[in-house]
Amino acid sequence: MQALRLARTRLPARPSSSRALSAAAASPSAAHASASSPAAIPLSNVEAMWVRLSEDEQATIHAQLEEIQKKDWKTLSVDEKKAAYYVAFGPHGPRTPTSQPGDVPKVILAVAALMAAAGATFFAVRSQAPPPPKTVSKEWEEAMNERAIEQKMDPIHGIGAEGYKGPGFVTHK
Repeated sequence: MQALRLARTRLPARPSSSRALSAAAASPSAAHASASSPAAIPLSNVEAMWVRLSEDEQATIHAQLEEIQKKDWKTLSVDEKKAAYYVAFGPHGPRTPTSQPGDVPKVILAVAALMAAAGATFFAVRSQAPPPPKTVSKEWEEAMNERAIEQKMDPIHGIGAEGYKGPGFVTHK
């Protein structure tokens, strides 16, 4: 019921007399008729006709459902329960689905096309690039290790320490 209050639009003031409320609670047909409109809208199959209803009719259904939900839920019909659920949580208003059926394959194909274009761009740029510098080779890195040992670089824990068994500067396999 709280969801209905939050979702519904502003309605004109309801009759505040206790006689109108007691009459609405006394008979189920009176509850439908007393809901701020002279002609009550049937609550069966609300899901199918919701999009065709005007805002006034939707507000009338909100009001009808508010009055109906004040009664014991065990006495409500299945149509009334379905209508209350649909109006409160149905796919309309802010909960309208943003994607249409058939959008998933389009998204998958678009992502695959973008990945293919990115791969083609990568290999095109890579083919035009200059060769790597001579310092990016295993031999050069081994020579850097020897030079670091000669200079006793990082003598406590690094390559210049006694018994060091790490790779040093060598990153190639």
